[in-house]
Amino acid sequence: MIDKGQTGNAKLVKHINREGILHQLKENPRVSRADLAKLTELSRPCVSALVDEMITEGLISEVGVGESKGGRKPILLEYNFQAYGVIGAVFEGSTLQLAIANLKGELLIQRTTSLPHPMNGEMAIQSIRQGLAALLFESGFDKERLLGMGLGLPGITQRSAGTVSYAPSTGWMGLPVQQEIEEILGLPVVIENDVNLMTLGEFHKGIGVGHTNLVYMYAGTGIGAGIIIDGQLYRGANEASGEIGYMMVGPVGNQTKGEYGVFERNYSVWAIYDKAKGILPSIDERSSIVKQIVDQANRGGKQAQALLDDICRHWTYGIANLTSVMDPALLILSGEMMHIGDEGIYKIQQWLNDWVPSAPQIKMASLGDQAGLIGAIHCTLEAFPSTPKFQR
Repeated sequence: MIDKGQTGNAKLVKHINREGILHQLKENPRVSRADLAKLTELSRPCVSALVDEMITEGLISEVGVGESKGGRKPILLEYNFQAYGVIGAVFEGSTLQLAIANLKGELLIQRTTSLPHPMNGEMAIQSIRQGLAALLFESGFDKERLLGMGLGLPGITQRSAGTVSYAPSTGWMGLPVQQEIEEILGLPVVIENDVNLMTLGEFHKGIGVGHTNLVYMYAGTGIGAGIIIDGQLYRGANEASGEIGYMMVGPVGNQTKGEYGVFERNYSVWAIYDKAKGILPSIDERSSIVKQIVDQANRGGKQAQALLDDICRHWTYGIANLTSVMDPALLILSGEMMHIGDEGIYKIQQWLNDWVPSAPQIKMASLGDQAGLIGAIHCTLEAFPSTPKFQR
């Protein structure tokens, strides 16, 4: 008689074997069952049984015959990347980005929704629900074919607990955000800090490809960083790594726990808007505030130039602090920092060369608003392997 523990172990072993077969098919398209047995070091009967099961599920397709090596011609197999899909979602500033991707991580359809400001947690959750419904309607994608969602949130996310310990913009402090979203969507969800997802996007598909030690810095409605050490995202003991918005950059004032950090209060988008109000002739809230300051400075506006220099210098203080601790090979600038141009990057590089013993190479992010979505898709595929929901 098999007890519950043995049953659980058998299911786990089967799950591991299935994923091993699928991994080999991702790496070695168009191979036979015999080839898979050699690659996975599983018995041929085991491989045949699991392959037949996954052909029925639609995960594997038979795609023709190969060359004979003395017997019957082998039937070749391929991983069907279109069998299921995953959702990537990222809150970025005043927008929510959503996308459906296939099992190869390729984006099939996406949409961006503008959000009200200020935004609370309930409004955020409802925007996810409505956005997903609209995405499924537009694409005709069957919700039953979705394996799960990767969700990027502002603040300090506790992945294992499914909570957010610090999130001034939504008020989600300590609440079971992941569970609530899963119940509303009817899908498994993995949460991650939004800037961490952008970092992973650039690391896997963007300007960070080929670099095993890098820092990604984002300045928007908040200020944050993502850190890659030896090819791995570093989260820290309390998953609060990269929360550089709490650096003591700029006037400290009265700091209260749970509010935006000092750096954010002085040099995030909203702080820069306030600084620019008496300098720019008019402000277009639909356009980048830093770009408007740069344009005014290029037209000879001395006050705009002084403000731009102040912003870049204080952003560089944060970069210097990061560099002194992390010593990255590459530092990626993103968000509003993208608008400072070559002259701005040159200034930052020169200041860094003067202030720190070993300055990293500085480059602009290359994926734009796709970085977070690509990172979210990557995390989703990692968290929810290509296995139908009823098997998990």
